[in-house]
Amino acid sequence: MSRPRRCLLLSVVLAMLAAAAPGLAQAPGQPRALTPAPAPAAQQAAPAPTGVTPTPQPPGSVRAQGEEVAPTPAAPVGGPADLFLDHREEMRKFVQAIAAYARGQRRDFAVVPMGGLNLLVKRDPAQTDLVLPAPAYTRAIGGILQEGLFYGVPEAGKATEADRRERLLPLIERAKQNRLPVLVVDYATAPKTIDAARAQAAKRGLVFFGAPARGLALNMLPKYPGRPFAENGDNMLALRDVRNFVMLRDSSAFGREDAFAMKMHDSNYDLVIVDVFHRIGEPLSKQAVETLKYKKLGARRLVFAYANIAAAASDAFYWKPGWREGAPTWISAPTPGNPDQYFVEYWQPEWQQIVFGNPKSYLYGIIAQGFDGVILDGVDNYLFYEGGLEAVAAAEK
Repeated sequence: MSRPRRCLLLSVVLAMLAAAAPGLAQAPGQPRALTPAPAPAAQQAAPAPTGVTPTPQPPGSVRAQGEEVAPTPAAPVGGPADLFLDHREEMRKFVQAIAAYARGQRRDFAVVPMGGLNLLVKRDPAQTDLVLPAPAYTRAIGGILQEGLFYGVPEAGKATEADRRERLLPLIERAKQNRLPVLVVDYATAPKTIDAARAQAAKRGLVFFGAPARGLALNMLPKYPGRPFAENGDNMLALRDVRNFVMLRDSSAFGREDAFAMKMHDSNYDLVIVDVFHRIGEPLSKQAVETLKYKKLGARRLVFAYANIAAAASDAFYWKPGWREGAPTWISAPTPGNPDQYFVEYWQPEWQQIVFGNPKSYLYGIIAQGFDGVILDGVDNYLFYEGGLEAVAAAEK
Protein backbone atom coordinates (compact mmCIF):
# COMPACT_ATOMS: atom_id res chain seq x y z
CA MET A 1 0.00 0.00 0.00
CA SER A 2 1.38 3.42 -0.94
CA ARG A 3 2.28 5.93 1.76
CA PRO A 4 -0.57 8.38 0.89
CA ARG A 5 -3.17 5.55 1.20
CA ARG A 6 -1.73 4.46 4.57
CA CYS A 7 -1.95 8.02 5.87
CA LEU A 8 -5.54 8.28 4.64
CA LEU A 9 -6.52 5.01 6.34
CA LEU A 10 -4.89 6.10 9.64
CA SER A 11 -6.81 9.37 9.55
CA VAL A 12 -10.11 7.51 9.10
CA VAL A 13 -9.40 5.20 12.05
CA LEU A 14 -8.52 8.14 14.32
CA ALA A 15 -11.69 9.92 13.30
CA MET A 16 -13.80 6.86 14.21
CA LEU A 17 -12.12 6.55 17.63
CA ALA A 18 -12.69 10.23 18.31
CA ALA A 19 -16.39 9.86 17.51
CA ALA A 20 -16.75 6.86 19.86
CA ALA A 21 -14.85 8.43 22.81
CA PRO A 22 -14.59 12.20 22.60
CA GLY A 23 -12.68 12.45 25.83
CA LEU A 24 -9.81 10.30 24.41
CA ALA A 25 -8.98 12.20 21.25
CA GLN A 26 -8.81 15.92 21.80
CA ALA A 27 -6.20 18.19 20.41
CA PRO A 28 -4.11 20.12 22.93
CA GLY A 29 -5.55 23.49 23.79
CA GLN A 30 -9.16 22.67 22.77
CA PRO A 31 -12.03 22.79 25.32
CA ARG A 32 -12.82 19.39 26.91
CA ALA A 33 -16.08 17.69 26.02
CA LEU A 34 -18.94 17.67 28.58
CA THR A 35 -18.70 13.88 28.87
CA PRO A 36 -17.82 13.06 32.55
CA ALA A 37 -14.15 12.32 32.95
CA PRO A 38 -13.11 8.95 34.36
CA ALA A 39 -12.43 8.81 38.12
CA PRO A 40 -8.81 9.28 39.20
CA ALA A 41 -6.81 6.09 39.61
CA ALA A 42 -6.81 6.51 43.41
CA GLN A 43 -10.61 6.23 43.44
CA GLN A 44 -11.11 3.13 41.25
CA ALA A 45 -9.89 -0.43 41.49
CA ALA A 46 -8.17 -2.20 38.61
CA PRO A 47 -10.60 -4.52 36.78
CA ALA A 48 -10.21 -8.20 37.50
CA PRO A 49 -9.27 -10.50 34.62
CA THR A 50 -12.20 -12.24 32.95
CA GLY A 51 -13.38 -15.28 34.94
CA VAL A 52 -11.40 -14.28 38.11
CA THR A 53 -13.24 -13.23 41.27
CA PRO A 54 -11.74 -10.05 42.82
CA THR A 55 -10.08 -10.55 46.22
CA PRO A 56 -12.15 -8.83 48.94
CA GLN A 57 -10.37 -5.88 50.56
CA PRO A 58 -10.45 -4.87 54.23
CA PRO A 59 -12.99 -2.14 55.02
CA GLY A 60 -11.62 1.31 54.23
CA SER A 61 -8.85 0.08 51.87
CA VAL A 62 -8.58 0.94 48.16
CA ARG A 63 -6.49 -0.74 45.44
CA ALA A 64 -5.52 0.62 42.04
CA GLN A 65 -3.39 -1.05 39.38
CA GLY A 66 -3.01 -4.03 41.71
CA GLU A 67 -1.50 -1.95 44.54
CA GLU A 68 -3.02 -0.53 47.74
CA VAL A 69 -3.23 3.24 47.81
CA ALA A 70 -4.02 5.67 50.64
CA PRO A 71 -6.84 4.11 52.69
CA THR A 72 -10.19 5.82 53.10
CA PRO A 73 -11.13 6.14 56.80
CA ALA A 74 -13.99 3.82 57.76
CA ALA A 75 -17.23 5.53 58.74
CA PRO A 76 -17.85 5.52 62.51
CA VAL A 77 -20.26 2.88 63.73
CA GLY A 78 -23.03 4.07 66.06
CA GLY A 79 -24.83 2.60 69.04
CA PRO A 80 -25.57 -0.91 67.70
CA ALA A 81 -21.86 -1.75 67.95
CA ASP A 82 -22.26 -1.70 71.75
CA LEU A 83 -24.57 -4.67 71.45
CA PHE A 84 -21.48 -6.79 70.98
CA LEU A 85 -20.09 -5.81 74.40
CA ASP A 86 -20.14 -8.29 77.25
CA HIS A 87 -21.94 -5.92 79.60
CA ARG A 88 -21.43 -8.12 82.64
CA GLU A 89 -17.70 -8.32 82.04
CA GLU A 90 -17.55 -4.56 81.51
CA MET A 91 -19.19 -4.10 84.92
CA ARG A 92 -16.73 -6.50 86.53
CA LYS A 93 -13.81 -4.58 85.03
CA PHE A 94 -15.33 -1.29 86.18
CA VAL A 95 -15.69 -2.48 89.79
CA GLN A 96 -12.21 -4.03 89.74
CA ALA A 97 -10.72 -0.75 88.52
CA ILE A 98 -12.56 1.18 91.24
CA ALA A 99 -11.22 -1.21 93.89
CA ALA A 100 -7.66 -1.02 92.57
CA TYR A 101 -7.74 2.79 92.57
CA ALA A 102 -9.26 2.94 96.06
CA ARG A 103 -6.65 0.65 97.55
CA GLY A 104 -3.95 2.67 95.88
CA GLN A 105 -5.20 5.62 97.91
CA ARG A 106 -5.87 3.70 101.11
CA ARG A 107 -4.90 0.09 101.50
CA ASP A 108 -7.70 -0.98 103.88
CA PHE A 109 -10.52 0.78 102.02
CA ALA A 110 -13.45 -1.61 101.36
CA VAL A 111 -15.39 -1.73 98.08
CA VAL A 112 -18.75 -3.53 98.48
CA PRO A 113 -21.19 -3.99 95.58
CA MET A 114 -24.90 -3.64 96.32
CA GLY A 115 -26.39 -6.59 94.45
CA GLY A 116 -24.64 -7.91 91.37
CA LEU A 117 -24.51 -11.48 92.69
CA ASN A 118 -24.48 -12.84 89.13
CA LEU A 119 -21.14 -11.10 88.60
CA LEU A 120 -19.56 -13.65 90.96
CA VAL A 121 -19.83 -16.27 88.22
CA LYS A 122 -19.36 -16.54 84.48
CA ARG A 123 -21.29 -18.73 82.09
CA ASP A 124 -19.88 -20.36 78.97
CA PRO A 125 -21.85 -19.02 75.95
CA ALA A 126 -21.60 -22.44 74.29
CA GLN A 127 -22.58 -24.34 77.44
CA THR A 128 -24.98 -22.17 79.41
CA ASP A 129 -25.24 -24.77 82.19
CA LEU A 130 -21.50 -24.51 82.82
CA VAL A 131 -20.90 -22.05 85.67
CA LEU A 132 -17.36 -20.78 86.16
CA PRO A 133 -15.95 -18.57 88.95
CA ALA A 134 -14.95 -14.95 88.41
CA PRO A 135 -11.85 -14.88 90.67
CA ALA A 136 -10.52 -11.43 89.71
CA TYR A 137 -13.84 -9.82 90.58
CA THR A 138 -14.24 -11.82 93.78
CA ARG A 139 -10.76 -10.85 94.99
CA ALA A 140 -11.36 -7.17 94.21
CA ILE A 141 -14.43 -6.69 96.40
CA GLY A 142 -14.61 -6.63 100.20
CA GLY A 143 -18.09 -8.09 100.60
CA ILE A 144 -21.66 -8.07 99.25
CA LEU A 145 -24.79 -6.14 100.23
CA GLN A 146 -28.04 -7.72 99.04
CA GLU A 147 -31.50 -6.18 99.21
CA GLY A 148 -34.73 -8.08 99.71
CA LEU A 149 -33.34 -11.54 100.20
CA PHE A 150 -36.18 -12.71 102.47
CA TYR A 151 -38.65 -9.78 102.73
CA GLY A 152 -39.45 -6.45 101.13
CA VAL A 153 -38.86 -6.90 97.39
CA PRO A 154 -40.86 -6.08 95.44
CA GLU A 155 -43.31 -5.14 98.23
CA ALA A 156 -42.23 -3.89 101.67
CA GLY A 157 -43.18 -6.19 104.52
CA LYS A 158 -44.04 -9.10 102.21
CA ALA A 159 -42.00 -12.28 101.84
CA THR A 160 -40.03 -12.50 98.61
CA GLU A 161 -41.08 -15.02 95.98
CA ALA A 162 -39.59 -18.48 96.33
CA ASP A 163 -37.94 -18.31 92.90
CA ARG A 164 -36.13 -15.11 93.89
CA ARG A 165 -34.66 -16.77 96.98
CA GLU A 166 -33.80 -19.89 95.01
CA ARG A 167 -31.99 -17.73 92.49
CA LEU A 168 -30.06 -15.66 95.02
CA LEU A 169 -29.23 -18.05 97.86
CA PRO A 170 -26.78 -20.27 95.89
CA LEU A 171 -24.88 -17.12 94.90
CA ILE A 172 -24.92 -15.90 98.50
CA GLU A 173 -23.42 -19.24 99.50
CA ARG A 174 -20.76 -18.88 96.81
CA ALA A 175 -19.84 -15.47 98.22
CA LYS A 176 -19.47 -16.97 101.69
CA GLN A 177 -17.30 -19.78 100.32
CA ASN A 178 -15.01 -17.08 98.97
CA ARG A 179 -14.84 -15.56 102.49
CA LEU A 180 -16.84 -12.49 101.53
CA PRO A 181 -18.96 -10.96 104.33
CA VAL A 182 -22.60 -10.67 103.26
CA LEU A 183 -24.91 -7.87 104.45
CA VAL A 184 -28.68 -8.21 103.96
CA VAL A 185 -31.20 -5.35 103.87
CA ASP A 186 -34.83 -6.46 104.07
CA TYR A 187 -37.65 -3.89 104.03
CA ALA A 188 -40.20 -4.25 106.83
CA THR A 189 -41.50 -2.53 109.96
CA ALA A 190 -43.53 -5.19 111.77
CA PRO A 191 -41.49 -6.71 114.63
CA LYS A 192 -42.70 -10.22 113.80
CA THR A 193 -41.55 -9.88 110.17
CA ILE A 194 -38.20 -8.39 111.16
CA ASP A 195 -37.57 -11.19 113.66
CA ALA A 196 -38.42 -13.82 111.04
CA ALA A 197 -36.11 -12.24 108.46
CA ARG A 198 -33.26 -11.89 110.90
CA ALA A 199 -33.62 -15.52 112.00
CA GLN A 200 -33.24 -16.68 108.41
CA ALA A 201 -30.22 -14.44 107.91
CA ALA A 202 -28.56 -15.56 111.17
CA LYS A 203 -29.05 -19.22 110.24
CA ARG A 204 -26.93 -18.61 107.13
CA GLY A 205 -24.31 -16.44 108.81
CA LEU A 206 -25.48 -13.19 107.22
CA VAL A 207 -25.48 -9.74 108.84
CA PHE A 208 -29.03 -8.33 108.86
CA PHE A 209 -30.69 -4.92 108.84
CA GLY A 210 -34.47 -4.41 108.79
CA ALA A 211 -35.01 -1.12 106.96
CA PRO A 212 -38.27 0.81 107.51
CA ALA A 213 -38.31 2.28 103.97
CA ARG A 214 -36.59 1.97 100.61
CA GLY A 215 -34.64 4.34 98.40
CA LEU A 216 -34.51 8.01 99.33
CA ALA A 217 -37.37 7.44 101.79
CA LEU A 218 -34.86 5.58 103.97
CA ASN A 219 -34.20 8.68 106.08
CA MET A 220 -34.83 7.44 109.62
CA LEU A 221 -33.62 4.90 112.13
CA PRO A 222 -35.83 1.84 112.59
CA LYS A 223 -38.26 1.88 115.52
CA TYR A 224 -37.73 -1.84 115.97
CA PRO A 225 -35.51 -3.02 117.42
CA GLY A 226 -34.84 -0.07 119.70
CA ARG A 227 -31.18 -1.12 119.92
CA PRO A 228 -29.10 -2.98 117.34
CA PHE A 229 -29.24 -6.75 117.18
CA ALA A 230 -26.04 -8.27 118.63
CA GLU A 231 -25.10 -4.91 120.17
CA ASN A 232 -21.52 -4.89 121.42
CA GLY A 233 -18.73 -2.63 122.62
CA ASP A 234 -16.00 -4.04 120.35
CA ASN A 235 -13.86 -2.05 117.98
CA MET A 236 -14.58 -2.73 114.30
CA LEU A 237 -11.39 -3.07 112.29
CA ALA A 238 -12.79 -4.71 109.14
CA LEU A 239 -16.11 -5.69 107.58
CA ARG A 240 -15.72 -9.28 108.73
CA ASP A 241 -15.99 -8.02 112.36
CA VAL A 242 -19.42 -6.42 111.82
CA ARG A 243 -22.44 -8.04 113.53
CA ASN A 244 -25.05 -5.35 112.83
CA PHE A 245 -25.40 -2.23 110.70
CA VAL A 246 -27.71 0.60 109.70
CA MET A 247 -28.20 2.20 106.30
CA LEU A 248 -29.56 5.70 105.56
CA ARG A 249 -30.06 7.11 102.07
CA ASP A 250 -31.01 10.65 103.15
CA SER A 251 -29.59 12.21 106.32
CA SER A 252 -31.07 15.68 105.79
CA ALA A 253 -34.23 14.69 107.72
CA PHE A 254 -32.13 14.78 110.92
CA GLY A 255 -31.59 18.53 110.57
CA ARG A 256 -28.16 20.10 110.55
CA GLU A 257 -25.08 18.03 109.85
CA ASP A 258 -23.85 18.22 113.45
CA ALA A 259 -27.27 17.12 114.77
CA PHE A 260 -27.21 14.12 112.46
CA ALA A 261 -23.66 13.18 113.46
CA MET A 262 -24.50 13.35 117.17
CA LYS A 263 -27.70 11.34 116.73
CA MET A 264 -25.76 8.54 115.07
CA HIS A 265 -23.00 8.82 117.64
CA ASP A 266 -25.68 8.07 120.24
CA SER A 267 -26.10 4.52 118.83
CA ASN A 268 -24.02 1.34 118.93
CA TYR A 269 -24.21 0.07 115.36
CA ASP A 270 -21.03 -1.65 114.15
CA LEU A 271 -21.36 -0.14 110.66
CA VAL A 272 -23.09 3.01 109.46
CA ILE A 273 -23.84 3.45 105.74
CA VAL A 274 -24.76 6.98 104.65
CA ASP A 275 -24.93 9.06 101.50
CA VAL A 276 -21.87 11.20 100.84
CA PHE A 277 -24.07 14.32 100.69
CA HIS A 278 -26.04 15.51 103.72
CA ARG A 279 -27.97 17.83 101.42
CA ILE A 280 -27.80 18.47 97.67
CA GLY A 281 -24.42 20.04 97.00
CA GLU A 282 -23.34 19.73 100.65
CA PRO A 283 -21.14 16.71 101.34
CA LEU A 284 -20.67 15.53 104.89
CA SER A 285 -17.62 17.20 106.36
CA LYS A 286 -14.58 15.25 107.41
CA GLN A 287 -15.35 16.20 111.02
CA ALA A 288 -18.88 14.78 110.74
CA VAL A 289 -17.55 11.52 109.29
CA GLU A 290 -15.05 11.28 112.12
CA THR A 291 -17.86 11.74 114.68
CA LEU A 292 -19.84 8.94 113.01
CA LYS A 293 -16.92 6.58 113.54
CA TYR A 294 -17.54 6.16 117.27
CA LYS A 295 -20.29 4.26 119.06
CA LYS A 296 -22.03 5.57 122.14
CA LEU A 297 -19.97 3.04 124.12
CA GLY A 298 -16.81 4.68 122.79
CA ALA A 299 -15.66 1.83 120.55
CA ARG A 300 -14.56 2.42 116.97
CA ARG A 301 -16.95 1.47 114.17
CA LEU A 302 -16.90 1.59 110.37
CA VAL A 303 -18.53 4.27 108.23
CA PHE A 304 -19.24 3.53 104.55
CA ALA A 305 -20.44 5.90 101.86
CA TYR A 306 -23.25 5.07 99.44
CA ALA A 307 -22.63 5.81 95.75
CA ASN A 308 -24.40 4.80 92.53
CA ILE A 309 -21.79 4.02 89.88
CA ALA A 310 -24.10 3.24 86.94
CA ALA A 311 -26.77 5.94 87.08
CA ALA A 312 -26.39 9.70 86.68
CA ALA A 313 -28.58 12.05 88.74
CA SER A 314 -29.55 15.48 87.46
CA ASP A 315 -28.97 17.00 90.92
CA ALA A 316 -25.48 15.52 91.31
CA PHE A 317 -22.34 17.63 91.56
CA TYR A 318 -20.99 16.44 88.20
CA TRP A 319 -24.18 17.21 86.18
CA LYS A 320 -23.61 19.92 83.58
CA PRO A 321 -26.07 22.36 81.95
CA GLY A 322 -27.49 20.88 78.77
CA TRP A 323 -27.10 17.27 79.85
CA ARG A 324 -30.15 15.11 79.22
CA GLU A 325 -31.08 11.71 77.85
CA GLY A 326 -28.79 11.14 74.87
CA ALA A 327 -26.53 14.13 75.58
CA PRO A 328 -23.82 13.15 76.21
CA THR A 329 -24.44 10.00 74.20
CA TRP A 330 -23.59 7.76 77.17
CA ILE A 331 -26.63 9.01 79.14
CA SER A 332 -29.46 6.56 78.48
CA ALA A 333 -33.10 6.26 79.59
CA PRO A 334 -34.44 7.38 82.99
CA THR A 335 -34.40 4.73 85.70
CA PRO A 336 -37.75 3.28 86.84
CA GLY A 337 -39.37 5.30 89.61
CA ASN A 338 -36.93 8.21 89.34
CA PRO A 339 -37.15 10.35 86.16
CA ASP A 340 -34.29 12.57 87.37
CA GLN A 341 -31.85 9.64 87.34
CA TYR A 342 -30.57 8.00 84.18
CA PHE A 343 -28.88 4.76 83.22
CA VAL A 344 -25.38 5.41 81.90
CA GLU A 345 -23.03 3.48 79.64
CA TYR A 346 -20.73 2.77 82.56
CA TRP A 347 -17.94 1.43 80.35
CA GLN A 348 -17.39 4.82 78.70
CA PRO A 349 -14.17 6.59 79.81
CA GLU A 350 -15.89 9.95 80.33
CA TRP A 351 -18.27 8.46 82.91
CA GLN A 352 -15.58 6.39 84.60
CA GLN A 353 -13.46 9.51 85.09
CA ILE A 354 -16.36 11.03 87.00
CA VAL A 355 -16.45 8.01 89.30
CA PHE A 356 -12.75 7.43 90.00
CA GLY A 357 -9.17 7.99 88.94
CA ASN A 358 -8.47 11.68 89.60
CA PRO A 359 -8.70 14.31 92.38
CA LYS A 360 -12.05 15.57 91.03
CA SER A 361 -13.65 12.14 90.99
CA TYR A 362 -16.43 10.85 93.23
CA LEU A 363 -14.31 8.14 94.82
CA TYR A 364 -11.36 10.43 95.54
CA GLY A 365 -13.68 12.72 97.53
CA ILE A 366 -15.16 9.80 99.47
CA ILE A 367 -11.71 8.64 100.55
CA ALA A 368 -10.58 12.18 101.34
CA GLN A 369 -13.61 12.68 103.61
CA GLY A 370 -12.43 9.79 105.75
CA PHE A 371 -14.91 7.02 104.90
CA ASP A 372 -13.75 3.45 105.54
CA GLY A 373 -15.41 2.00 102.46
CA VAL A 374 -18.06 2.46 99.80
CA ILE A 375 -21.28 0.67 98.89
CA LEU A 376 -21.56 0.56 95.09
CA ASP A 377 -25.16 0.72 93.94
CA GLY A 378 -26.08 0.27 90.27
CA VAL A 379 -23.92 -2.79 89.62
CA ASP A 380 -27.03 -4.64 88.36
CA ASN A 381 -27.62 -1.98 85.70
CA TYR A 382 -25.89 -4.15 83.13
CA LEU A 383 -29.32 -5.81 82.89
CA PHE A 384 -30.71 -2.69 81.19
CA TYR A 385 -28.16 -3.04 78.38
CA GLU A 386 -28.74 -6.77 78.10
CA GLY A 387 -32.54 -6.76 78.01
CA GLY A 388 -33.96 -3.29 78.59
CA LEU A 389 -36.39 -2.25 81.30
CA GLU A 390 -38.05 -5.66 81.18
CA ALA A 391 -34.85 -7.32 82.38
CA VAL A 392 -34.49 -4.75 85.17
CA ALA A 393 -38.08 -5.34 86.27
CA ALA A 394 -37.63 -9.12 86.20
CA ALA A 395 -34.68 -8.86 88.59
CA GLU A 396 -36.95 -7.15 91.13
CA LYS A 397 -39.27 -10.15 91.32
